[in-house]
Amino acid sequence: MSATMSELKPYQMYIDGTWADSESGKTFESINPATGTPWAIIPEATGNDVDRAVRAAHRAFTEGPWATMTATERGKMLRRLGDVLAEHSEKLGFTETIDTGKLLKETRWQASYIADFFHYYAGLADKVHGDTLPIDKPNMWTMTVREPLGVVAAVVPWNSQLFLVAVKIGPALAAGNTVVLKASEHASAPLLEFAKVFEEAGFPPGVFNVVTGFGDPSGKTLTSHPLVDRISFTGGPDTARHIMRNAAENFAQVSLELGGKSPLLIFDDADLDSASNGVLLSIFSASGQSCVAGSRLFLHERVHDQLLERIANRAAQIRIGDPLADDSQMGPLATPAQLSNIQDTVADATANGATLVHGGRQPDALGDGWYYEPTIVDCPNQDIGIVQRELFGPVVSVLKFNDEQEAIRLANDTRFGLAAGVFTRDVGKALRVTKALRSGIVWVNTYRMVSPLAPFGGYNESGFGRESGMDAIYDYTRPKTVWINTSPDPIADPFVMQ
Repeated sequence: MSATMSELKPYQMYIDGTWADSESGKTFESINPATGTPWAIIPEATGNDVDRAVRAAHRAFTEGPWATMTATERGKMLRRLGDVLAEHSEKLGFTETIDTGKLLKETRWQASYIADFFHYYAGLADKVHGDTLPIDKPNMWTMTVREPLGVVAAVVPWNSQLFLVAVKIGPALAAGNTVVLKASEHASAPLLEFAKVFEEAGFPPGVFNVVTGFGDPSGKTLTSHPLVDRISFTGGPDTARHIMRNAAENFAQVSLELGGKSPLLIFDDADLDSASNGVLLSIFSASGQSCVAGSRLFLHERVHDQLLERIANRAAQIRIGDPLADDSQMGPLATPAQLSNIQDTVADATANGATLVHGGRQPDALGDGWYYEPTIVDCPNQDIGIVQRELFGPVVSVLKFNDEQEAIRLANDTRFGLAAGVFTRDVGKALRVTKALRSGIVWVNTYRMVSPLAPFGGYNESGFGRESGMDAIYDYTRPKTVWINTSPDPIADPFVMQ
């Protein structure tokens, strides 16, 4: 029996330092993927709601106390945000698990770890600077200064959303910008809980705003708004194309992180224990719902059969269940659309010559949740759909290769290019392959490592721009060049040619 409206947790948007319902009064339900039932009520923002949030952010950038703070003061506020965030990591993790189905032990750890990202950018806030230029003109003192862009529109998906918020708003705020965040309609509650943390940290009104709702009108209004100066989007290529068209209306700067179909290459000289653990980490952790999931597995022909059997045996032992339980190792998928797409794609693969090695169905006795078994599909070639389409689930496509050159060719045969993994004991080979792979991130003898210090981003349809790391903060600023004439003499008559 579904919950009544009175039993569902109500949420409000965070706009200009206050909590607000939608102007229209419309709401939508948020569904718990582990049970398939509603648990929260989320406001459905109108275009006017979004406009109000953007204008609040613009006022905060141009008029409020945020506009006159020093970089060091901004850094202190970000450090405070990181401290408060760490104190609330358990609650934030619990909310994210209920709303997305991700394991609690992962979400609460991630909520705690992203405090480090805010501490990192707190330290960088007053390290952004320009240069003095050895200019080729006499009596001229010429320098550059770095200035914030203005209002940043941050659009994030439901998966790893707290992490994605940290790598977007951390550098944006450190540089002096203000932010309007559009939460995913599939799981808005964690970001509204995060806004409470932000409020507790004491930022001035309008510096950070959260709106909820759907792509049209909420996302469309935000990304085409004339007062938005930069758009940072994480999601799928189709939505990104709409955002690029929207950005043409306001000439906002844009960065895109669009997921991928990441290759994992295991050579015959690899440590097979480490490699098999790397496969599990790359595709079955977070139920495969990661933009960097290693969903294309390439095995050297000499270890193919042995390693495939080992991975299948390990996959059979994975405990699927309630994401709130400490002994669960895989939770549900986040949406029924993902489940349906995966089921159809696996069926298509087997109909086109692929072999289902393990999984391929929903597990028994888990009720109405959107669970799916860890699935391994041995594929005859790269031409079938399962090898080319991002599924965002616990499904790995397996192919053979016979030498280094073929492994590289197969790995690069994709329209994506976000991440890749390489397992080999040969350091020279690791360096050669790493250089040849068309991926923004390459992990060697490991997978899914992240750090505030390390930038990430992709090639091709995995987007452009980089997030995290020192350079990210410069992407939220623009240089201004200042020329100062130091001569005591009047400048020359412009109509008298020397």
